[in-house]
Amino acid sequence: MALKLTLSSTAPAQGRPDPLRAVDLLLLAYLAIVSIVAAFRAPHAPECWWLLLAHALVVVLVYLVTRPGLGPVGKTIREIYPLLLLPALYSELDILNSVAVPVHDLLVQHWELLLFGGQLSREWWQAAPSRFWSTVLHAAYLSYYLIISAPALYFAWRGDLQAVRRFVLVVIATFVICYLIFIFFPVAGPYYEFRRPPAWFTDNLPARLTYEALASGSSYGAAFPSSHVAAALAATLAAWRASRPLGLVLVVPTLLLTVGVVYCQMHYAVDALAGLAVGTGVTWAVRRKR
Repeated sequence: MALKLTLSSTAPAQGRPDPLRAVDLLLLAYLAIVSIVAAFRAPHAPECWWLLLAHALVVVLVYLVTRPGLGPVGKTIREIYPLLLLPALYSELDILNSVAVPVHDLLVQHWELLLFGGQLSREWWQAAPSRFWSTVLHAAYLSYYLIISAPALYFAWRGDLQAVRRFVLVVIATFVICYLIFIFFPVAGPYYEFRRPPAWFTDNLPARLTYEALASGSSYGAAFPSSHVAAALAATLAAWRASRPLGLVLVVPTLLLTVGVVYCQMHYAVDALAGLAVGTGVTWAVRRKR
């Protein structure tokens, strides 16, 4: 099925470049900050120099997607390209935090103890062991990838460019805030700090897929706040604004994901709470500005 894209009333005049939007400026500002950090950390982690080259290529990409005369495919990429950059931006965190950057897990564990009387992520699954809930909640954890991307594609297919732009802006703003916190306040999280759950807990397909994904693509220091929770909530709220039925569809996996990141020992409960705060705050702020 072809994507049905229509030009909005704010489309640039023929032959003129598309003006930079809020999401473009946000991405460029984020890349500028990260480039400065990468330059400072490069003497101890030479891989950081490659990040500067990658950021230059992103600037070129922004130029290309704002050129006049884009066809239907180009216009689609213009709307969703920030989402396509997310895996690369997330992978950068592992390089930036590969140097001797101290993590703050002891502090976050202290917060966890004060709020919950213990380490909920380590103790919950042991106090209420369940193969069923392990399967369901690991599956919910994986649903995150659809939650943050499928609505943008659906709105583009429907031809609602304004909904695409609002959705992408909310999601990218949420990730930018989370990623900046990861860089300046890295927290490893229970996945690294605690002993892994036993085989009976992870011997199901969703759990195996989750651990394979984490083994191949997890970034160290990216636990607080939970970007899974923050982005899933922001995406659900943004989707709800444009399409109540779609928003309702996303509510259940988002709720299960929020529970699952703690029960499955991927995040501290404090991480999940902070993720809820970030997702809610960004959605409110973006909506208020528009």
